[in-house]
Amino acid sequence: MNILLWHVHGSWTTAFVQGPHTYLVPVTPGRDPDGLGRARTFAWPDSVREVTPEELRDTPVDLVLLQRPHEVELAERWLGGRRPGRDVPAVYLEHNAPDGDVPDTRHPCADRADLTLVHVTHFNRLFWDSGSTRTEVIEHGIVDPGHLYTGRLDRAAVVVNEPVRRGRHVGTDLLPALSEAAPLDVFGMRTEGLAAHLGIARDRCRTADLPQAELHAALAERRFYLHPVRWTSLGLSLLEAMHLGMPVVCLATTEAVEAVPPGAGTLSTRPDVLARAARHYLREPEAAAEDGARARQAALERYGLKRFLHDWERVMTEARS
Repeated sequence: MNILLWHVHGSWTTAFVQGPHTYLVPVTPGRDPDGLGRARTFAWPDSVREVTPEELRDTPVDLVLLQRPHEVELAERWLGGRRPGRDVPAVYLEHNAPDGDVPDTRHPCADRADLTLVHVTHFNRLFWDSGSTRTEVIEHGIVDPGHLYTGRLDRAAVVVNEPVRRGRHVGTDLLPALSEAAPLDVFGMRTEGLAAHLGIARDRCRTADLPQAELHAALAERRFYLHPVRWTSLGLSLLEAMHLGMPVVCLATTEAVEAVPPGAGTLSTRPDVLARAARHYLREPEAAAEDGARARQAALERYGLKRFLHDWERVMTEARS
């Protein structure tokens, strides 16, 4: 199949394009959000082809994978009038948990009979009001980075983009107290200045923005992975950390309660319990390694790439029938 999709979520797309199809990714001269083209910091196969809006007009497309509401109109315009769901089979992928008037949030694709709405977690499907639209859940799949964990550094790893702007959603306000239990290394885009913003000593909260290949190696050196997120979809960084063999200390919110089984770390809605778990892992590196091994096994079983691609193959085949 020729599958048209926009480069919206680099980590998720990295798993999706491991399938057996040709993936058409729009590119514009300025590589703006509607034309980012191929990823520059992720390893994508040659089956991912950059196409300009002009080229798309005459390019055969077997399925459109939509990820943002405005892509419905954008696809129709760039495909020369071919409308997703009417002239070309379409699937809408929802990456995010609803925001705003939760739990009464109406999905933009609610009550549509011409496409399938796919959620990445059961939590998201539960909280979005999708009306009569056919919905599916395809849980994340991860390209296995390998069991790289050493835990040699007595520090916690956190991965979050824009922690200052996103604030309470991603638990930024919890970091000062948690940094007293374990020094933090926060990785992600626009993390610079985080320690000063939160009033944390710089040695207790360091930041960096690394490409994925370097990020995995850096995470694996930290003693455990800290996931203080209150409200968002299930972070792929949490699942990647588990694949690396890292134990996790995690707020028991959204889909995390499904992703992290007993023995793989600590889940709680109480920050003081998370702080106690952090201190435990710093004191007991062998216990951290044992819990991390169980985390890796659980992640491989539930979030493996083979299952992920099989689920998507089924849904895309059904959408075209």
